[in-house]
Amino acid sequence: MQKWTIGNTTVTRIEEQLGAGSFPPEQYFTGFDREVLHQNLDWLVPHHYIPSQDALITSVHSWLIQTPHHTILLDSCSGNHKDRHWWPRFHQLNTPFLERLAEAGVQPSDISMVLCTHLHADHIGWNTCLQNGRWVPTFPNAKYLFSRIENDYWDPSKNPSLVDDPARRIAYVDSVLPVIEAGQAQLVDGIHQIDDNLLVEPAPGHTPGHILLKLNDAKGQGVFCGDVIHHPLQIYAPDWNTQFCQNPEQARATRRRMLCYCAETGAKLFPTHFGAPHVTEIEDKSGQFAAKFVPSQG
Repeated sequence: MQKWTIGNTTVTRIEEQLGAGSFPPEQYFTGFDREVLHQNLDWLVPHHYIPSQDALITSVHSWLIQTPHHTILLDSCSGNHKDRHWWPRFHQLNTPFLERLAEAGVQPSDISMVLCTHLHADHIGWNTCLQNGRWVPTFPNAKYLFSRIENDYWDPSKNPSLVDDPARRIAYVDSVLPVIEAGQAQLVDGIHQIDDNLLVEPAPGHTPGHILLKLNDAKGQGVFCGDVIHHPLQIYAPDWNTQFCQNPEQARATRRRMLCYCAETGAKLFPTHFGAPHVTEIEDKSGQFAAKFVPSQG
């Protein structure tokens, strides 16, 4: 298993899938400049870009965060057996995600918190699993934490605009609503302190209620950022959004603020979609950001 250690906290990557993304760079990024791609080919290949296919490599994984007090699963990927007919990469999957979690020494009942940075389909899928024809919470002893703003935006009963977006409605109904109905959801507003070392902060732009998690330990820091950044090329071109960012200007501002924080503090960045080695530190070189990848320790 791929593991990183920060002080008394162990972080393990739980993979769902890894490979070529669904869109060429020009479609994936808004403002894409191919010259930036060419300038960075020496490190992009082979883990972040496939030249023969002109394909960006993207990962879909969860972060298992184990502290002396908590066992947290951050972002729960796409899930198995979910109707995602609008996106073949995530449709009716049958992956050994829970088996990989078991390889890390954790059973679903051991998870004390599931933290969803936002409620897109590839971040909520394992919130639930299919039992006797019903979607039920996968992690029976966990509190599921996400932003109230985010929930209100994606809840079809509170946001009539979702009538025109059946894909989002389907994902909410099968992967979020059962958690709420089971009484396991914890909706947070603004900054939320989990404990002395873990802090949830708003990080809007990609979605209205996107959040991130900061780990602050005497021996180091980490930022679990969800989709504030999607691909390591955006470290070198932080004004590039993806086509999925709902508020472009806000997304750019949030991304720059996060990169500045990592550069200033030395915090390791734990994104959800970076290819290997998946984790990076951020260097500030005369006002330009650069990646310093951090290999796993296991």
